[in-house]
Amino acid sequence: MSEPIVKLRDVSRVYLQGDIEVHALHDLSLTIEPGEFTALCGPSGSGKTTTLNIIGALDSPSAGQVMLEGKDLATLTRKELSHLRRDRIGFVFQSYNLIPVLSAYENAELVLSVQGMPLNERREKVMSLLHSVGLEGMEDRRPSELSGGQQQRVAIARALASDPAVILADEPTANVDSDTAIHLLDLMQDLNATLGATFIFSTHDERVIARARRIVRMVDGHVESDEVRD
Repeated sequence: MSEPIVKLRDVSRVYLQGDIEVHALHDLSLTIEPGEFTALCGPSGSGKTTTLNIIGALDSPSAGQVMLEGKDLATLTRKELSHLRRDRIGFVFQSYNLIPVLSAYENAELVLSVQGMPLNERREKVMSLLHSVGLEGMEDRRPSELSGGQQQRVAIARALASDPAVILADEPTANVDSDTAIHLLDLMQDLNATLGATFIFSTHDERVIARARRIVRMVDGHVESDEVRD
């Protein structure tokens, strides 16, 4: 039995808006195993994006424990958390978050460059990734020269570059048309099947929910239901 990639135990997150406490998460417990293709869904304010941010070490819980590959994130230094985000977590955002002045190749390469991977190895890996996401021949295009769907494909290639333990996708189909959303979902399902990449989505999109093999429905900061499909 493999160790869970993600384990949240009794996680709460409270924000202050002026003098008012906003409870984004309430005693949330969740375990993600390697190779999952899981959707966190629910209405706005249900806590799904907060959950992704806490898993991705972009935010810290007010209470509870967050484990990634057996490491308690609360015990890590700021530098260790930064390296964890860089090396073990891939992020795909609804707004793509590409660097405008860099080409598709350079955006996908960036993490590997920061990690210090040798140039020849970087080139081989990035070209392979861009080919796998359907962007062969577009390596030199900047984000402004790519469609929304193509930019999201670059973001997926970038997320995969470091061979992360988990890919966190926050509303990845929100800013693309219906046909492009279907192609992106086909791509991510294929990467999940062929590479064993673990995906956790935060989504309102019924097309994402229909593809997920596990659906975690959230309401008011806690899990309302947790369904695993065959």
